[in-house]
Amino acid sequence: MAATRQLHDLGQSLWLDLITRDLLDSGTLARYIDELSVTGLTSNPTIFDHAMRGSDAYDAAIRSKLKAGKRGEALLFELALDDLRRAAELLRPCFERSNGVDGWVSLEVSPLLVHDTQATLDEAKKLHQRAARPNLYIKIPGTREGISAIEEAIFAGVPVNVTLLFSREQYRAAAEAYLRGIERRIAAKLSPAVASVASLFVSRWDVAVSGKVPPALEDRLGIAVAARTYEAYFDLIGSPRYQRVLNAGARVQRLLFASTGTKNPKASDILYVSGLAAPLTINTMPEATLLAFEDHGDVREPLSPHRHDFESALTQYAQAGVDIDALATRLQDEGAAAFTKSWNELLEAVASKSRSIKNAA
Repeated sequence: MAATRQLHDLGQSLWLDLITRDLLDSGTLARYIDELSVTGLTSNPTIFDHAMRGSDAYDAAIRSKLKAGKRGEALLFELALDDLRRAAELLRPCFERSNGVDGWVSLEVSPLLVHDTQATLDEAKKLHQRAARPNLYIKIPGTREGISAIEEAIFAGVPVNVTLLFSREQYRAAAEAYLRGIERRIAAKLSPAVASVASLFVSRWDVAVSGKVPPALEDRLGIAVAARTYEAYFDLIGSPRYQRVLNAGARVQRLLFASTGTKNPKASDILYVSGLAAPLTINTMPEATLLAFEDHGDVREPLSPHRHDFESALTQYAQAGVDIDALATRLQDEGAAAFTKSWNELLEAVASKSRSIKNAA
């Protein structure tokens, strides 16, 4: 049995952290779904930027949308929605088989709105309506301003992928926002079955401390933080408060491990897949990591929510001078800034292609 299938059968969803028109047109995504147990995918500005710059697959669509008067962000969202709607249809059978638990794709609100709660909420509602797919998440960052938008989006019935989470505390804040939105729906006699996932970024922890900690601690921090968060996740969904909303018909906001491609060339290329095999979670991974795991992956003993050796590791990091809370805040701020930078670069890439297409006409 393929390692990807073993991981799926363990109870973890495998999502692809990639979307390009070439991936769709070539049938590669369909093959990954059929053969590698891929049951969802995610996107972000960096992914779309690479897709646009590295291919002419979007040129015809850009030409058509320019004629329809689309420009700037409006054009960009049109292109992204075209791709994600197609991916959502490929994943629709999985969505229906799982009764909406799996089979999702994700679209991010503009990173330029990261510090504007109301504008983030307004765009989340608009994109959800425009997408017109039941299995499309709107990604909202779990920043201070994003937390309020997440609660309001859930209350409005918008499925949310909470992104840019880096720590247990940031996860808890996102989970609380989700719960408040669901509890308000129950109080308003609305359906509480609004789906959500909470995306914890993993590998960036190890990049941040590389060369700054003893060799024995290299490439261990990301998994330790993820394991601590996994325990908090299980404690929360087992709490009386969570049980009450589940009893009313709510769904579990599943924990998603993101940024699981290995950055250190000296470390295992499947480090964050093998080390985070955990039931009732999602691992969204780059294409190279997915193929590496198919080739030489191993499914170890599942991550236990009550395994405490990770706390010992985190204590060692603290003794080595790593302030986990301060670093989590820094990583979230840097992640938001990086997505904003990628978004601006993506807008420029689309503008450049638009100019070239106009000049060639």
